[in-house]
Amino acid sequence: MTDAPAEGTGIPPRLLIAEDEAIIRLDLKEMLEEEGYAVVGEAADGEAALRLARERSPDLVIMDVKMPGMDGLTAAGVIADEQLGAVLILTAFSQRDLVQRAAEAGAMGYLVKPFQKSDLMPAIDIALARHAQLSAVRSESATLSEQLDTRKAVDKAKGRLMDGQGMSEADAFRHIQKRAMNERRSMRAIADEIVEEAGSRPN
Repeated sequence: MTDAPAEGTGIPPRLLIAEDEAIIRLDLKEMLEEEGYAVVGEAADGEAALRLARERSPDLVIMDVKMPGMDGLTAAGVIADEQLGAVLILTAFSQRDLVQRAAEAGAMGYLVKPFQKSDLMPAIDIALARHAQLSAVRSESATLSEQLDTRKAVDKAKGRLMDGQGMSEADAFRHIQKRAMNERRSMRAIADEIVEEAGSRPN
């Protein structure tokens, strides 16, 4: 299991590209390397992407939906289940059902082709941040149902902090995580407390 590198460590995130069109794969690699990311592998189908993810432990897999053999959504599901890294889905199709299926497969982000570098970089940052948050929730909660409950509580508390204190999503999560560490309590307990406090405040 890999988390996004800690901020300020200077270690570039390790990325894997899974895209069956060679020209898009090459463009993506150039864009990513120009921005300082380490591209640790390239795959033209889902099976190869899965094998490389297991071998090279990327922080993020950029995965096209439509690929020969195992498609991107199936591969994304296995990568998420095995906690091999974050997944950012690429597709030329902006249909709602694909967005839903990508989320259900465990993808942390979604990008519609054609895209610019200015679209790609924020999508990568968000996917890595969400994956790090999910990893923190997983490490705290033993069972799948506990993970889901903790994640829901943390999401609700993040919303309260974003609305009430104008924090960004990442800052709100860090606030909850830091408070949990400082007070030696679970993120779930802190999240529940934040929601309760927000609910008791006069409008």
